[in-house]
Amino acid sequence: MATSEKLVIIGSGPAGYTAAIYAARAALKPLCIEGYASGGLLMLTSEVENFPGFPEGIQGPELMGHFRKQAERFGTRFISKDATKVDFSKRPFRIWVGQEEIHADAVIVTTGAATKWLGLESESRLLGKGVSSCATCDGAFFKGAKIIVVGGGDSAMEEATFLTKFASEVTILHRREEFRASKIMLERAQKNPKIKFLLNVDVEEILGDNSVTGARVRNAKTGETQVLPCEGFFVAIGHEPNTKFLKDQMHLDEKGYVTLPKRPTTATSVEGVFAAGDVQDVIYRQAITAAASGCSAAMDAERWLEAQHG
Repeated sequence: MATSEKLVIIGSGPAGYTAAIYAARAALKPLCIEGYASGGLLMLTSEVENFPGFPEGIQGPELMGHFRKQAERFGTRFISKDATKVDFSKRPFRIWVGQEEIHADAVIVTTGAATKWLGLESESRLLGKGVSSCATCDGAFFKGAKIIVVGGGDSAMEEATFLTKFASEVTILHRREEFRASKIMLERAQKNPKIKFLLNVDVEEILGDNSVTGARVRNAKTGETQVLPCEGFFVAIGHEPNTKFLKDQMHLDEKGYVTLPKRPTTATSVEGVFAAGDVQDVIYRQAITAAASGCSAAMDAERWLEAQHG
């Protein structure tokens, strides 16, 4: 037997929890299917220093705990499992969590995007201890340091260029000779005196016990290995939106991000379904911008529901 809801939020993190806060305060009694990885990417972030209101900084999981508690205080209910399937072809919308079926008058999608990692054991072990995927978030921790950035696209060039504000030296490692980066971004990085390039290399291991001390890399052509000293190791090989369960249900771009055809609103290609946070943001990917779009999505959903039901 399916349960019926006025508003279902699929996902959590700053976008989902903020949407829940605003929706709950608007008396929409939202249900938040927050997922097994509740809290989003900030659950993997140690120190957050750029979120307004926390001048001393705050741990990522602690910040998400505050968000969740605030949403709960106003009456948001939570399911700490993943939404496995949806049917947006007609209203009420249908959402499945395993075998459980939920009907919703309106939906906000905030499932975020996952960082693509190299897949090394040392990478996960040293995450937050010198390993990062966000220069804007963590760059200021590396004043005067030597930094490695892995990647060959625009993200890698942008991250490396940004990091030169703090680092003494930035080395871009790329496993090929050709770059995917746009010409303008590549040239900007190449002209920066603080940036060096090392091509045709694969990272074998990130070195260090409690903090990053270097990386061991192997030349793809010669097989020769070398150790590069560094204190910061940034992975910039892209993100993957968590939208596999939405395929064929709504319009996604070529990379799988949810499109918002009626910007600046958060309305998706399906009337009554809205999206916020990194699931639709290919540019900023910050906690503060995700939270802001979560607020917008809740307000958009509230107005849409009011127009439908009066």
